[in-house]
This record gives sequence, C-alpha cells and structure tokens, in this order.
Amino acid sequence: MSFVRRTTIAVALIVACGAVALVSGVATHNAQAVAAGPCQLGGKNAPVKHVVYLQFDNTHYLRDRAGVPSDLEQMPHLLNFLRGNGSLLTNDHTILISHTAGGILSSLTGLYPDRQGMTVSNSYDYYKPDGTPQFTSSFKYWTDTVDGTNETMPNMVGDGGQTAPAPWLTYTHAGCNVGGVSAANIELENNSTSASGDMTRVFGSGSPEWTEAANPATKTKAQADFVGIAIHCAQGNALCNTPNAKPDDATIYPGSSDGYSALFGAKYVNPAITGGRPCVKATDGNDITDPSGNCGFPGFDGALAKNTLGMVAQMQENGVPVTFAYISDAHDNHTLTRASGPGEADYKAQLADYDTAFATFFQNLAQHGIDKSNTLFVVTVDEGDHFAGGTGTSQPDGSLAYSHTPCAPATQACPANQIGEITTNLKSFAPAGSPSFDLHFDDAPTIYVNGQPERTSPSVRKLERDLGGATAVDPYVGGTVPLAQRLADTVEEQTLHMVNADPKRTPTFTLFGNADFFVQGSNSATCGTPTQATCVDPKFAWNHGDFQDEIANTWLGIVGPGVARSGVDSRTWTDHVDVRPTMNALLGLTDSYENDGRVITEILGRGKSDESGGERGDPATRLGGVYKQLDAPFGAFGMDTLVASTSALKSTDELRYDRIESGIVNLTQQRDTLTNAIRAALHDAAAHGGKVDESQAKSWIKQGDALLDQAHALALANPA
Repeated sequence: MSFVRRTTIAVALIVACGAVALVSGVATHNAQAVAAGPCQLGGKNAPVKHVVYLQFDNTHYLRDRAGVPSDLEQMPHLLNFLRGNGSLLTNDHTILISHTAGGILSSLTGLYPDRQGMTVSNSYDYYKPDGTPQFTSSFKYWTDTVDGTNETMPNMVGDGGQTAPAPWLTYTHAGCNVGGVSAANIELENNSTSASGDMTRVFGSGSPEWTEAANPATKTKAQADFVGIAIHCAQGNALCNTPNAKPDDATIYPGSSDGYSALFGAKYVNPAITGGRPCVKATDGNDITDPSGNCGFPGFDGALAKNTLGMVAQMQENGVPVTFAYISDAHDNHTLTRASGPGEADYKAQLADYDTAFATFFQNLAQHGIDKSNTLFVVTVDEGDHFAGGTGTSQPDGSLAYSHTPCAPATQACPANQIGEITTNLKSFAPAGSPSFDLHFDDAPTIYVNGQPERTSPSVRKLERDLGGATAVDPYVGGTVPLAQRLADTVEEQTLHMVNADPKRTPTFTLFGNADFFVQGSNSATCGTPTQATCVDPKFAWNHGDFQDEIANTWLGIVGPGVARSGVDSRTWTDHVDVRPTMNALLGLTDSYENDGRVITEILGRGKSDESGGERGDPATRLGGVYKQLDAPFGAFGMDTLVASTSALKSTDELRYDRIESGIVNLTQQRDTLTNAIRAALHDAAAHGGKVDESQAKSWIKQGDALLDQAHALALANPA
C-alpha cells in the first residue's frame, strides 16, 4: 500500500485486451529477455510484458533531520526514475499495527489486516486452550497454521476463517510465472521443522530438504538453500517441469484450481534461471551468498539492494515476468549490529551503495528490453519511522556522529548526540494485584490479559488506567513524559481493522506509545547490572508500529504503460491497500475477491508528460477520497475515534466509558455498512467496465461526510 439522463461516471481503468505471447528460455547478456507464455497483461493500447514490484523496509521520502537529505534524495537514480517517468505519491499511508509483515501483506493483497491475518505484527500472541497467551512469529509461508498444535487456524487467516487469498494466484491464472524475493510469506520464511514450520509445510517431514534443515550441521545451509526465494509457475510451465517442483498448495483456495507448481528456495530456483549455475550475481557482479559463503538466500538482513535487485533482474530476464521483492532498510548497520543516525557516515555510504545498485539494475534491465515502455514498475515501502535520537555532531567530512553507548536516563545524563530507542518494562508500571498479562514488545504494545476477559472486566479497566497513566524519563525531550499517547480496546480495534478473524488472536487492548520508547515485558540488561526498567539501547533507533504521522506516512512510485507522468503527487491520499487494485487496473486483471482499496484514478493516463491523471473533482474520485477517510486506519474517521477511545479507557467514570464506547460502536457499524456498499461498487466498476452511478456516488459522499463530522465531534467532546 489508485474512477436517460441519470448520469453515470466512468472510472478510468485500463482493460485487458490481447495476450502478449512470450516463450520460455534463458537470456544471455544484452539479449532480449524471454518469459513464460502466454502471460496476458496490459491494456488495449498498452501491453505490459513485465511487472517489477519492490517494497523497501523503512525507507523515507521525507527528511528525518533538517539539513540531511532523505533516503530517497540520497538515491537519485531511483528518485529521478520514479518522479521523471511516472507518479510518485508521497501522501501514502501504512496500516495498523504499522510493521513490516502487516504493511507488505496489505500491499500485496489489497486487504486490511482483519482480512489477511496480520492484525498485529511482526509477531503476535494467541490464546492457548488454557487461556494463557503464547507468542509466535507473523513470518510463515502463506499456507502455514499458527502453531500446528495449540492453534491450527491459518496464520494468514482471512474472511470466514479461511486462508487469505494468495497474491500470485491472479497472475499465474493469467499464464504468468511469479517470482518472490524476500517478500513476506510468499516464499519460505524459516527453516523450521516443527509441526507448523515452513520446511514441514512445503517439503514434508522426512524429506531430504526437511532432513537438511533438521540437522544442526546443515541447518544454516538449509536457510540459504530453501528460504526467501520462490517461483510460482503458471500452469504447465516448463520452469516447474522438474522433480524439484512442489505442488503450489495456495491453489486449494476458492476461485482457484489445481495443477500449479512452484520452486522453493535458491537451490532449485537459481539453476532454473541461470542455465544450471548454483549462484546468481548481485548487481555488483559478486555471487549472492549468505554470511557463511553459501550460494543462495543471503538472509532478510542481507536483502540489500544489490542482492535483491540482482535476483529480480535474473528472474525477469529468464522466464519470470512478474516479481515481488523486498529490500532491507539502509539505516541499520548489520556488521556492527547497531542503528545509524541521519547523516552518519555508514548510513550515507549504504544509501550510496543502494543508489549504485539501482543505476546498474535499470541499465541491465534496459539492455534486455525491459523498460518503462513495456514494464509496470511499482516501488513502495512498508511503513515510516520515528528516529529515536539526539542531534548528531558535525564531522570534518560533512557527516554526523552519534553516541552508541547505552544510557540509563533515570540515573545518568545522556549526551546530546545519543542514539537509541528507550526500552521500558511495561510490567513495572502495573501495581500489585494487577491481572497477569503478556504483551507484544513494540512502541505500540498490544496487551493480552490471561484468560481473555471481557473488555468491561473491572480488572481490565483498572489495568488500562494504570498503564495509560504511566510516565518515564525521555532524554530526548529532557524530562518525564506520558508513555501512552493513545489507547484502544476491542471496540476501537474493530474500527482500525485490528480485530482478527481468529478470535484467539485479538488483543485485550493496545497502548499506542510515545515513539521514542520501545515497550517490553522485562528489564533491560543493555545498561548493565542490575538490569534497568528504562534504558536507551543504541542497537535500535528507528521505531514504528505506532500511530504518529512520521510512522503513518509512506510513499508509492508507479511507472509504466497507462501511468500518468505527474511527478511528485503530495495531494492524493492513499494507503497500502490501494496498490493492488491500481495494479490490477493497469494490468487488466481482476481478483476473485473484493479488495479493500480503490483504484488510484488520479494517476491513470497514457504516460505522457503533459498528463496529470484523472479529474480530482468528479464524483467518482471524490467518492474514493471519502471512502479512504472512512475506512483506512489512518483516515480521519479512525484517528478521531482513536482520540475518543483513549479518553474512554483513561476515564474513571464507567458511565462515561460506556457512553463513549457505545458511540464508537454505533459510528463504526454505520461506517462499515456504508464502506461495504462503496467497496462493492468500486470493485464492480473495476472488474466490469468501470461505471459508478453519479447520483448514488453523491449520496454516499453526503453520508460519508456526515459520519466523518460525527466522528470528529466525538473526538472534540472527548479529547485524549
């Protein structure tokens, strides 16, 4: 995470017409790329032969410190490509909880977390049969269960408790091979051989691959061999005509059919796209390897631009015309295992390396005939960040320096150039007699009270007030600050799309904290012995998961046939779930399910420099705008009801609490009824020719504006 006289209004969509015939093979240097066929993509006058989707981790368009160029500014080859050849939307937004898994999966599917399972990520708790919460990772292959024993619901749980629809199915059904490079949950995410482990799920217990992962001596190599890389083949495609291919079991879902196969892991993917070689080259010409030197997956932290882009190019040039890929953040130093601050020398150097990788990537693709004339490029980010740190000290080379020494702010003064999130033990704020609970460690921790009590339980209400009133020393502001800035129980979590389809996974309440802090359930040993309840930890400094604007704000760049060359667009309000329907519109595809997003009509055009996309004032585009403000977690409706929710949960007056909560329930029910109708109409328009009745659109806009006004009035009457 782009529109008788009873008038109808057309949604500007690009409709598929005509297949692009492509053949299998292996490309050589400077040769035209070849791909699996028939891969049917593109509009009537704009055939698309390739789709390149890239999603960064925590990479920013806006500056994090005055005078320090932003991440994208320090990657001019990428920035200039996006704003010079297409549309760069900078008023884009992530989802809640705003973390990597949830953000990427909402972008890939077009679904908010309550319809794709990641209502809390990158890990979450679920309630075991005895009522105690248990921790697990969000990162599992698409068809895995929660844990295989205590909870057998899908990890990617969607509508009706079924596994959420896999994002590659629409493409493989159109005859296109789809490559995955480190993108969340579309390849193996782990080398676990447990009951719910990816090795067990895909290869089966006792298989040679499973045995390699189960053996401590070869477990590391199994990570390089089988994790992080995959190709989902079109039905009957030659790339998967090998004993190494496995049934692509995502095709068991409604609306799909059997007979599809996939290659899982570099051990099988690399030879298929290199003519038999075990290694793929990074953009710098070196083999892509793990830290131990094994050819294959370099690890998720090793998903540097040079590695990811090298793998994507190799796929695109050799029979895999659709790729979804992840690029690791540039602000963490994985060699020194610490965070870097804005303007710090190693941070600047890594961004320079990323820029060089993009320059080589675009050049190599163009040499193979893959460019903006025949390729849809989509580049975005999972979420924004808040930098927890002080002011860097200027250095002779123009860089900034930061202190990477841990600091205990309750007992010592931290230097002005301190860097690091402030780890805080939330349980230290719970008075004696509080109910037992677990929490998802985060700057916006989700709280799971043992026994899964009702939200109105007196013990839960007291815990909400106690934790909601906690304060701690923040060295970056020079004093004591409230830890909680917003609070949401299951009522507001419903509004924010945080109530899971699996009832065992919805948190009792969520504490959206001060973004300088990272909230955990124990003291930190980072500041020495005795352990400290509060400690500045320089290993991490870029916080997200929370609700603040700098975390909410993301960006989305789209280049290719059918995309207006409108440059930087800071006006159009979008979020992650709009990516999928907009790509579908540009590619002439239709999903078998309703997306939660809308087609971003404002950027649809013919790719000419004098175009700015769709008309902003027409009723269809206005309807899309109102729909976003109503339904998006970071829309006006959600942010206003979150203010009121905070006031309710902090209140000692239970009648007032009930009154505010009832108001949120009532407004959310009305919101859901309206947005369900709008979503169905937008989906129908996108799938069947693109018309929305003008009078109906105007009526919905009026209803939506009224609900937005009511939510805002509730927030004004009940400030946080």
